[in-house]
Amino acid sequence: MTTTGRRHSKFRPCIDLHDGKVKQIVGGTLSDDKPEELKTNFVARRTPAEFAQLYKDRNLVGGHVIKLGGGNDAAAKEALAAWPGGLQIGGGMNEKNAKEWLDAGAGKIIVTSYLFPGARFSLERLKAISDATGKDRLVVDVSCRRKGEKWLVAMNKWQDITDMEVSKESLDLLAEHCSEFLIHAADVEGLCQGIDEELVRKLGEWATIPTTYAGGAKDIADLDLVDRLSGGRVDLTYGSSLDIFGGSLVEFEELVQRSVRGGSN
Repeated sequence: MTTTGRRHSKFRPCIDLHDGKVKQIVGGTLSDDKPEELKTNFVARRTPAEFAQLYKDRNLVGGHVIKLGGGNDAAAKEALAAWPGGLQIGGGMNEKNAKEWLDAGAGKIIVTSYLFPGARFSLERLKAISDATGKDRLVVDVSCRRKGEKWLVAMNKWQDITDMEVSKESLDLLAEHCSEFLIHAADVEGLCQGIDEELVRKLGEWATIPTTYAGGAKDIADLDLVDRLSGGRVDLTYGSSLDIFGGSLVEFEELVQRSVRGGSN
C-alpha cells in the first residue's frame, strides 16, 4: 500500500565513470595511493551516451554522472550531449570550470571536494561556485562515512574525512546556496548489502531541499523502504544491484515502472 496525498521517493539513475568507462565500483576501495586495492563490480559495454539515452527515453530526470578521477572528461561530455539538461555532473567541479560543464549540457553541477580545502569546509568557496552556477543549478554532494554515531562528509573519492558532520545544522547552511543534495553512503556503496536506514531516516528529517541517497540498494523494495523512512523526501539511486550494471537483484525496467507508480501496489 502507498500513502496518497504526498510525494513519493523516486529512482534516480547514475553513470559512474572511471578511466573513461561506465563502471560500478565498491566505493570504499577507491584510493590514489593504493590503486591495486580497487574493487570493480562491473565494466559496461554500453557507452556513456547509450546509458544517457536509456535514461532519457524513460524521462529519468536528475540522474548523476560522476567522474571518478582523471581521464573521464570526454566520456562525461558524451553522456551530457546525449541528453542536454537531463543529467547532473560531478567530479573535479569548481567555480572556474562550472560554466564549461553547464555549456556542455549538464543540468546541474555537483560539488564536494572543492568545498573542503585541506579537508576543512570553506563557506567562501561554496558562495563562489553558487554565484558561478546560480543556486538553482548547484548540487552539494555531502557523501559521508560513519564514525560512531555520526556521519562525516568524505571528499576526494571518499578517501579523506572532512571536518563537517552531516546534521540538520550543516544541511541548512548548505541549502542556502544550492538546490539539491546528493549523499553517497560510502561505507556501503557498491556492496549490495542494504541501505543505511538510519541515515535515510535522518535525511528525511533534516533535508529541506530535494535529496538523493546512494549506497547499498539491493532490492526493488528498497525504493518503498526509502519512501517510508524519509516520508518521500529522499530519492534513491541503484547501482551494482541493477541488471543494466551486471547485477541480478533488480530489473531496471521494473524499477522504472515502480518509480513511476510511486511505489508498490
